[in-house]
Amino acid sequence: METPLTANIRPGREPLDIAAYRKNGGYRAVQKALRSMAPEEVTGAVKDANLKGRGGAGFDAGQKWSLVPMGGNAHRPKYLVVNADEMEPGSFKDRLLMEGDPHQLIEGAILAAYAIQADAAFIFLRWEYRLAAGLLKQAIAGAYRSGFLGRNVLGSGYSLELNLHISGGRYMCGEETGMLNAIEGRRANPRSKPPYPQASGLWGKPTVVNNVETICNIPHIVNNGAGWFRGLSRTGEGGTKIYGASGRVRSPGAWELPMGTTLREILEEHAGGMQAGYRLRGLLPGGASTDFLTPAHLDVKMDFGSVETAGSRLGTGTVIVLDNRSCPVGMVLNLERFFARESCGWCTPCWGGLQFVAQLLTGIEAGQGRMEDIGLLERLAGMLAPGHTYCALAPGAAEPLASALRFFRDDFERHIREKRCPWRDA
Repeated sequence: METPLTANIRPGREPLDIAAYRKNGGYRAVQKALRSMAPEEVTGAVKDANLKGRGGAGFDAGQKWSLVPMGGNAHRPKYLVVNADEMEPGSFKDRLLMEGDPHQLIEGAILAAYAIQADAAFIFLRWEYRLAAGLLKQAIAGAYRSGFLGRNVLGSGYSLELNLHISGGRYMCGEETGMLNAIEGRRANPRSKPPYPQASGLWGKPTVVNNVETICNIPHIVNNGAGWFRGLSRTGEGGTKIYGASGRVRSPGAWELPMGTTLREILEEHAGGMQAGYRLRGLLPGGASTDFLTPAHLDVKMDFGSVETAGSRLGTGTVIVLDNRSCPVGMVLNLERFFARESCGWCTPCWGGLQFVAQLLTGIEAGQGRMEDIGLLERLAGMLAPGHTYCALAPGAAEPLASALRFFRDDFERHIREKRCPWRDA
């Protein structure tokens, strides 16, 4: 099984420096692209590879790039922004890539920037990722010294400045337009769309925002071709995927596997199955802002289309496990408190609705709930659905809530009937 994203990662050891990275074939894709490929050819290769964005939405990466105005009449400067915020609860795949192989990310960023003819690029990094920040700074400095960044890269006539922007924090910074506002030094509120960032993004100029894992795939596509990349997958969506699992499994962690690997294989073979004395009751397949699935869904392929058909979203592909000895009401309350706290307050359904959700769940968990609260929570989940808010924060928060009410309704009712949390003393 080929694992291009993690081939250079050596657990427990320092990542490769630029000399070792180049010895392993690093920056060869940059040399190939700048010397023998037009920007449109790089974009075409990514489109042909069917690389879906790995940040959660699954939008076609090459299609996103193709929406950027090109040619002499395009507005300049143009920007690339790498989303390294990774504040989705349960997600840690991008941290693995940045700490394990920072030059891979830098090489991918150079290629993506070249494809859209960006003049500058930013890596927007979650402030808590202190180790990743230090490693990225070293790697960026090495890339500048070696001529892969700066003016006239490799004598090609193309120039690129790459900046590491360490975030002040908050979940909202991971939303692409909120991120752009944060880079500009403003409050991380979402922007109305249209216009979309590809036409008017950072400082009103054409901008592409891609996730860390998405960008890390680009060197391998340029080096090996779109057909090779599609062949890594077990589904129509190309490439491999960093899947993860947390919760009461024997071996929590992250693994690079073919796109379309089933939930059963991820949990039973790679995560080692459930810990002794625990049974799987449910799971969030792609981080906190996805719908619950149940053991009946274990044979679902973990790709964007298949998980959506099953009633959830692939999201980040990092599974959060709910076991039979943990309270689903308490789990959802923990998530909704997080989302309510992280709301930017820009729109009423989000800041008001999520606070009300957290308040109702707090009462139910404390044994003070009423049966009508369940119906009220269902109504609130509907009011927070897509189309009612500026961005996806509230709709994402509604997904674990609505699906928990669907799959674990008896648990909510038992809390109310018994006027206590049945798991508190279990």
